[in-house]
Amino acid sequence: MPCFVIIGLSFKDGIHLTGYYHSNRFAMRILVVEDNQRVARFIIKGLSEEGYAVDHADQGDDALTMARRIPYDCIILDIMLPGLDGFSISSRLRQNDAPVPILMLSARNSLKDKIYGFECGADDFLTKPFAYTELSARVRALIRRKDGSGQTCLSADDLTLDFHARRVERAATEIKLTRKEFALLEFLLRNKDRIVTRTAVLEHVWDMHFIGDTNIVDVYIRRLRIKVDEGFERSLIHTIRGVGYVLKE
Repeated sequence: MPCFVIIGLSFKDGIHLTGYYHSNRFAMRILVVEDNQRVARFIIKGLSEEGYAVDHADQGDDALTMARRIPYDCIILDIMLPGLDGFSISSRLRQNDAPVPILMLSARNSLKDKIYGFECGADDFLTKPFAYTELSARVRALIRRKDGSGQTCLSADDLTLDFHARRVERAATEIKLTRKEFALLEFLLRNKDRIVTRTAVLEHVWDMHFIGDTNIVDVYIRRLRIKVDEGFERSLIHTIRGVGYVLKE
């Protein structure tokens, strides 16, 4: 039986998050744990441009709290942090049987550190400095492994979305989408035949620092419908009045 969890988080820097998370939902939400602001901005910029919703923590204790309460699809975790270090965070998450994939980052490149990182629960290890394209490829691989499939395409009826090539087609006609439209369509396809609330969409497609109401979801749904449904025989995106939306064949 699907259920919803209501989450409220407050941190000393003034961040506050309240949202609804579907226990059976699919998502592409990533936590970046990095205290070097330049490196953090570099990673966050790249992931955001790819359409991920990205949260950031630069303190080990805050990162552990967030990781325990929010169902992230991947955690990019630096080792050297104020407060708890990356090894401790990973180890504590695994002690609680957290299934989230962890990509550990470090300027350390010794075999001993890598082995200890894996023993603490890391799924992959990337040494600084690194190329963003390699980090992105490793994140995609971890998320595919988490989902239990190597698929790179999602589909419904004659609509296909290739999230590796970032290409959308319907009836063999390419559809051009913005990054947010692509992320929204991917979320709907990953929840095909399941109703998603406006709040769930907002928390998935926009990150925790977004300030606004759920009206922006309606705006983007209308844009998506114009591109995905108008001119085609069957509509795929449907409104469930008073609840949210569903993509179904």
